[in-house]
Amino acid sequence: MSESSPLTILFEDYHCIVVAKPAPLLTQAPPGIPSLEGMVRAHIKERYSKPGNVYLGIPHRLDRPVSGVVVFARNSKSARRLAEQFQSHRVQKTYWAILEGHVEADSGTWQDYLLKIAEESRAEVVPEGTAGAKLATLEFRVLERLANGCTLMELRPQTGRMHQLRLQSASRGHPVLGDAQYGSTRPFGPPAELPRDRIIALHARSLDFFHPTSLRQTEPLRAVAPLSAFWKDSGISETWLADSGTIAMNEDGLAGVPNDEGTSPLESSDSSRQDHHQETTNDHDESP
Repeated sequence: MSESSPLTILFEDYHCIVVAKPAPLLTQAPPGIPSLEGMVRAHIKERYSKPGNVYLGIPHRLDRPVSGVVVFARNSKSARRLAEQFQSHRVQKTYWAILEGHVEADSGTWQDYLLKIAEESRAEVVPEGTAGAKLATLEFRVLERLANGCTLMELRPQTGRMHQLRLQSASRGHPVLGDAQYGSTRPFGPPAELPRDRIIALHARSLDFFHPTSLRQTEPLRAVAPLSAFWKDSGISETWLADSGTIAMNEDGLAGVPNDEGTSPLESSDSSRQDHHQETTNDHDESP
């Protein structure tokens, strides 16, 4: 996938931009390698006729084979405030996944200790007390048990560990469809010549966060990313496919949210005009 592909924008103002990441695109990559970051930079540069480098803060990421909502900051103050929300777990992330097999419980909580495998891009479930292991917690809910023997799930991570959702599901005998790295035996999406180009049935469906210039909000904004065309062939009901990507406003609309800057979020701030470098935080919740 190239950076010339269409960009699905869910929301945009002078402080942040919320987009839907397609799989298997990288969230972030060095110049010359296609990435969502590069697509967003190119969009901002063209739309606002910005000379030189374009500032973009990246408070979180999704794994390459995962699709869904990603928010970027357009100035350093917004980047700090968004990063603080992710680090303090004020952001609610909701994923949809198709898991192999029928999950028996309708809802519940999964807790495991995960350990990153040295020099490998994967992790494993280990006993409590294992050196270096971190607690991983997620809440789950069955949305639909499919006729093809799979289960459509809603997953809400309470922690942000490497490959958390993929690993916790697989360790219970229900790997994410298409996720051969963690034991899936069934394909998802188009055929891929290289392992890095495979996609899996894991989608960051929604992200609840507070607008970075409107910290007095009592209710967060909810960005919702549409499912890709590959999900249409997965056997899920049309009900789940009908909802297009949106961002939910408060009753007055986003521009009416109380603003700490004294201006509408749709108006440019001095910091957004002055910042032209990149800021990245270490929130590697990725696809957990």
